[in-house]
This record gives sequence, structure tokens and C-alpha cells, in this order.
Amino acid sequence: MGSDHLNKGYEPSGIEEKWYKYWLDNGFFKAEDKSDKNKFSIVIPPPNVTGVLHMGHALNNVIQDIMCRYRRLLGYNVLWMPGTDHAGIATQNVVERDLAAKGLTRDQVGREEFIKHVWKWREKSGGAIINQLKRLGASCDWDRERFTMDAGLSDAVRKVFVRLYKEGLIYQGQYIINWCPRCKTALADLEVEYEEEDAYLYYIRYPFVNKKQGITVATTRPETMFGDTAVAINPLDERFKDLEEKQVRLPLTDRVIPIIKDEYVDIQFGTGALKVTPAHDPNDFHLGEKHGLEKLKVIGDDGEMLDPAGTFKGLDRFVCRQKAVEALAELGLLVKKEPLKHSVGNCYRCRTVVEPCISKQWFVKVAPLAEKASDAVRSGRTKIIPETWSKTYFEWMDNIRDWCISRQIWWGHRIPVWKCPDCNAVIVEETDPTKCPTCGSKQIVQETDVLDTWFSSALWPFSTMGWPENTDLLKTFYPTNVLVTGFDILFFWVARMMMMGIHFMDEVPFDDVYIHALVRDEHGKKMSKSKGNVIDPLKVIDEYGADAFRFTLAAFAAQGRDVKMSESRVEGYRHFVNKLWNASRFALMHITIKDVKIDPEKLSLSEKWILSRCAHTALLVKQGIENYKFNEAASAVYQFVWHEFCDWFLEITKPSLYEKEGVQRRDTARSVLSKVLEDILIMLHPFMPFVTEEIYSILPATKGSIMAASFPYEKKEYKVNRNKAVEADMDFIFGLISGIRNIRSEMNIQPSMKIKVLAYTADEKEKIIIAENKSIIANLAALESFYFCKADIIPSSSAASVIGNTTCFVLLEGVIDFDKEISRLEKEFAKNTKELLVVQKRLNNESFLEKAPEQVIQKVKDQYVDLEEKNNKLKENLERMLKMK
Repeated sequence: MGSDHLNKGYEPSGIEEKWYKYWLDNGFFKAEDKSDKNKFSIVIPPPNVTGVLHMGHALNNVIQDIMCRYRRLLGYNVLWMPGTDHAGIATQNVVERDLAAKGLTRDQVGREEFIKHVWKWREKSGGAIINQLKRLGASCDWDRERFTMDAGLSDAVRKVFVRLYKEGLIYQGQYIINWCPRCKTALADLEVEYEEEDAYLYYIRYPFVNKKQGITVATTRPETMFGDTAVAINPLDERFKDLEEKQVRLPLTDRVIPIIKDEYVDIQFGTGALKVTPAHDPNDFHLGEKHGLEKLKVIGDDGEMLDPAGTFKGLDRFVCRQKAVEALAELGLLVKKEPLKHSVGNCYRCRTVVEPCISKQWFVKVAPLAEKASDAVRSGRTKIIPETWSKTYFEWMDNIRDWCISRQIWWGHRIPVWKCPDCNAVIVEETDPTKCPTCGSKQIVQETDVLDTWFSSALWPFSTMGWPENTDLLKTFYPTNVLVTGFDILFFWVARMMMMGIHFMDEVPFDDVYIHALVRDEHGKKMSKSKGNVIDPLKVIDEYGADAFRFTLAAFAAQGRDVKMSESRVEGYRHFVNKLWNASRFALMHITIKDVKIDPEKLSLSEKWILSRCAHTALLVKQGIENYKFNEAASAVYQFVWHEFCDWFLEITKPSLYEKEGVQRRDTARSVLSKVLEDILIMLHPFMPFVTEEIYSILPATKGSIMAASFPYEKKEYKVNRNKAVEADMDFIFGLISGIRNIRSEMNIQPSMKIKVLAYTADEKEKIIIAENKSIIANLAALESFYFCKADIIPSSSAASVIGNTTCFVLLEGVIDFDKEISRLEKEFAKNTKELLVVQKRLNNESFLEKAPEQVIQKVKDQYVDLEEKNNKLKENLERMLKMK
């Protein structure tokens, strides 16, 4: 597939398209339903059909792809199950907007026609995010792609509903729910997003029945007072210990309501008296249940006031709030109003203020299911990583409320319940009934509500594999190995999959749940359109290539720490892609061998060292990926490729490659270079699939796709264990070279100038290492000569560097002009001192320290430390020079 050479520069776009097509055409992403191989499976968190790829998706899917590509390199049978979610409210909103543009509403077109419109929209636009995932390099088994509304999944949903109903775990009842007056549907607790808003706390006096005095209550929602059925006080509240009155008049109405006592009432809030509105507040609902209070609904499904509001009937709830406050003021019943910041719940789809209200809905009784799902994590059958999220999981699971699963929309799985108007029978069956089994009436009517989107998503790990049929796929791949998700859907989705998986499969749906962090901007702020700091993954891929983008995400994916993303960081890793490309171009100019054979007897120290480092890096990459420490895996391979392979080994091995040391030496060097480059490509492949496939396809010693290669740590024929003694010897050589290079830099010696060095050591082992690797030291430190000397022959005008038990002396006579160098250092020292004083003055300025932002002050402090360090170094060099002169 590849050409026989690498172009001068790496151009991602054409190469990415070419290889992705090649992988698809050759079935490299396909899982086998039955296999003797080890299995590895992941189900994709199904993106909404309305979705476009954002940074959270990118991180989530890159992590999954790294794990899947890595497991394939280990020879596993890998299933990465893809699919999309029908996303009830979100999709319905999109299609309603489409219709509105044509001047139509869903009610005008009718339910059946509207559903047809949604399916048409799904066919046209629903696959957009899948194509975007492909641009990212996601190696899902696309032939198995599922959709939460496809026939198989719909059958599974119905089977689950019917079974739960017949087990008494699904019921219909009056309950306080979150209602969106705009979407005209119930919302789960988790679909309500809270935001701080400026509001008022209104103090309203409720008069006693026979007296003008009364009890003052405090509320942020005066419009709900028409639904009050009691005023509650705390029996422990000293303020009310002498209260004899049992009732109050409800202002603006002709109703009288009781005063009840309950320790639930917060003595610290407001006046200590609480208006109780069971039909419009979740806490009041439970208080109402406990005290047998009437539940009076006063706000309609459209957000307008109902009959109990009297003269305010028909007003929008917020208009009613204003008018009611004015009326209370006129009657002298508005004691005061105070500004207040408080949390207001909004619909997560349309941002309308949510109205808690009483409604007849369908619920899942979750307590028995939640207990088993909690136990599974407590016992370690499923591990949550990072472990800190377990606490949050338990807090939620141990205090769980019944799950409202009905939604008053049209797009979704219609609830399989029929009612008979003739005999009031309720029919719940897997197949659509044609008549009432009780009285034979054919007038039966199906429930109009649909199921919450998360109901079908909760079955995703097993419904996508063919359940309720006991398919080979299900037998092979369930439970899945890991779920990768963001913490924001830990309860929406993860907890519910745990409940349903255990209940219907008698087994947890995944061994591990890896919760990745948020992707924020480079300053750690949340990305949002309003802030203008959103980075579009597709634009980044266009600009820098998918490999650089993927590697950036992996490099910053540290457990429990948010990913700070910026284009400059991606650009930094594009330099890494280019570094790999250029190093490979150089290597391929010399590698001609197809049959790489390495004779351990013929290896030089540097070759033994690079093979040892390569084996150790493969181990670090393996551990990093397997322990969900993707940043550690990325960092290990980056460090090895850039610093050890490119900066050191390629430079060391050049003389051998250019046949300066004989043909046998050249062939060994080429074999080692070929082997190490091949292993580098395989280690990098999970992170950077495209560029690694391109280079791999041109390496003479490789056959087929890199996707069919074996991960280096698993290669038995090449397995080189880490050799710490070799690494220590090589580190000693690098120390010598670095010491000489540092002196060159400090003394301002031109890189092109060859210098003389003497070395003194009483350590025989170090002497042997130096003698055997003298040519490497001379070559990489640009030396004219390099000899050992005795302790008493140390030249006066020289600069020394110590490593281990060896001292190297760089001879400076004739190399530098001492007077000139002293003058240069004095000028630089004076200039630096001046800058240091300016910075010091800023740090001594109290006004600056009080007013400047913390990060600005820190920047100035860091500047001071750097300048001080530089000054010390300059002073040291200057003193050294003056002694030598």
C-alpha cells in the first residue's frame, strides 16, 4: 500500500484517508463472534444523532481507540461496538424547528407523519457524528453499528418494560416531577441543570383566622401560594412555643389552611415558617404525603395559572408572580422583599425554567435494582477509576428516588401499555394486542407517552449484542471489559446500565468504568460558546492532523486532572510527528534488509543500550495503557523516541551506518535500527495510527498492516530484557558528553570549533568504558582530541566537569579570548543585575501585590528566580575566567 520511500514532509490528510479506507476494506476493525483468542470489548457511549464531535467526544473516543488498537497488537479478539442514541427530546426539538421553518407544528402534521419526518431527518443528518469519529481514526466494528430505535433494540426495550412491569417494578402514579412547559414533557432529576440567578425572597403574612396578626412565610415563588395546603413550623422553634392558633387564611383566596408541625422545617431559613405546596415542590410533596395534605395543582402544563388561582387564572406563571406581589402589597400582606442569589433549575435541552409539579407518570421502582448495583461496586466486581468517583456513585445510589421513565413527546419508544375504556383493564404485552383480553373490546387505546431516552441506553451493553437472543456475540463479549465515560453521565447512564445488566443478564455490564476528566481551555476554564473558547476538533484535525491531536489528548489525560487543551499544544505534538517522520526518512535511507537478525555477541554498548531502553519503554507503555494512565504511556514513548532514539542513538550510530567501521558493523547497526524503529512504530500505533502505518508499510522488514503486528513486549523472538548495567554505563557516557557540551555553552565556544579534552580517573571500570567508547564521545562532543591524564598534570586554563569518578578538563587556551570573554560576561552580568533590580522593585511594591491578579504576581516571582539563577551562573563563570587569566 505504501510507496517505497517517504516524502520530504508529512502531509496528514491524504495519508489519513488512504489508510482508513484500507483498514475498512480489509476488515481490520472486525470482531469474531466466536474465537479462541482472548477477548476485549467496549461499547461506545452512543452519541446523540443530533450531535457533532466536540472535545469531550474526542477525548472519550481516542482513549477507547488506544485501548482497542493496543489489544489488537496483543492478538486479542476485539469488539468495539458503535452506535448512536435517538436522543428523544433533542431530536424532536431539531425536527420541530425544521417544521417551524416551513410554517408547520407537530400537532398540525400528526403523530405518524411527524415520526416519518424524524426518520427522514435521521437518514439525512443522523450519521454526521459517525463520519466525524472516523476522521479521528476510531477503529469501531462499523458493520455492527446500532441505533437505539432500530428493530432489535426496540424489541429488547419492550421485553424489559413488560418484564419489569410484571415483576411489579414499573408502576403508574401521581408524583412530583420536573416539568418543562416549553418541551411539554417530564424531565428526570438529572435532566435539570441548575444555575445561580438573582431573585427575591418575598416575606408574606398569612393572617390567623380570627385575628389580624398571622404567620410570616418567606418564598421565592409567590405564584405557587395558590397551591398551598398548609403552613409548617418546627416544633423545636422557640418563636412558636406559645402559638395556640391552628389555622391561617391563605391570602388572595377564600381558603383556610392548617398549621402543621414538622422537624423537617429549617429554623435558620427565612422566618422559620414554611408554606407547603405539595403539588409544586418535591420536598413539600413528601411533607404532604406524611401529613395527608391535599395536592392542589395550580400551574398548568403550558406554564399558565389554573382555576385555583382565582382572578389570576390564565396568566403566565411569572406574570402571575408580579401581579400577586402587587396585590399582596396593596393588602398590606407583603412584609418585605430581599434580594437573593439562588439556584434555578432549567431544562437541559431548551433552558426554560423547570416547574416542579404533580403529574401522572410511569416509574421504575429502583431501590431493589440499585442495591445490587451498589453491591457490585462495593465487592469489586466492577471497579470505578479513579476510585474517588465510587463515593459519589454510592451517595447517589444509596439515596435514589424512583425513576420517572415517561416523556410526553412523540419521538422515542412508545410505552407498551394499552387501556380499555370499556372495562378499565390495563394491558401490558410484548406484542401489540388487537382487543381487550378481559372484555373483548376492540376500542383499546395505547399510552401516548414514550420512554425516557436513558431507558433504552441502559440496555446498551447487551441489547447491542443481540439480547434477548443468546447470540455468540453476547456469549463471547458480555460482560464488556471497560466503559469509558465522562463523570456527567455516571448516574444518567452508568448506574442504570449496572442496574439493568445485573437484573437481566445476572452479570455486571463491565469490569471497569474509566471516568475521564473534562477538556478545558489552556487556562483551565470550561469551554463554552459564550466565552468564545471552544476548540473544534475537526478544525484541529484539518490543521495539524489526527495523529498530533490524538497524541495531545493522550499526553494530557492524567487520572483525576482536567485536560487543558490549546492549539499550541497540538502544534507541539505535530513537531513530534514530524520528528518521527524525519528520523524514519533518515533510517530508511540506510535500512535495506528484509530479514533482521540480531547477534547479541556483535552488539556495541550503544546498541545494547537502545534495545534495553526500547524493551523498557514497551513495558511502560503496556503498564500505562492497562492501568488507564494514558499520559504516562504517551510520555514514556515520547521521551524514548525524541531524546533517546533521535537525540542520542541516531547520532551515535551514523558512523556505523556509513560503513566507516566495516560491513559487518554496518549490517548489525542497520538490523538494530530496523528493529528499534519497527518497535517504536508499533508502540506509537495506538496513539498515532496513521503516520505509524505509513512508515511501517515502507520498512523493508515488515509485512502487511501494522494493525496485524505484535506489540514489542510480547515478541518472543526479540524479547530483550532490560539491562540496567548497560544503561548505567551508557548514562555515564552521556554524562561525560553533556558535561563537555555544557562547558562549550557556558564558555561561548562555537559548535563548529573542535576542542581538546583531558580526562582523569582512578576508577578502572570507568576508564575501560571511556576507552571502548572514545569515538562516540569525540564525535558527539566535537573533540579534536581526547586523552587520559595523570592527577598532577591538570592544565591551569581549563574548565572541569565531573561525572561519576571521572573529571573531564576542556582546554581553553587558544580556544577563547579571555579578555573578550571577561568583558562579555561583565556586560551581561551588569545588564542582568539591572533587570533583577527592576523585578525586585515590583515585588517590594505593596500596591502591586495587593491589586495584581495572582497569576501575574506568580509570573513576576518566577522571573525573579530565573534572573537570580542566571546571575549566579554568570558570576561563577566570571570568577572562573578571572582565575584562569
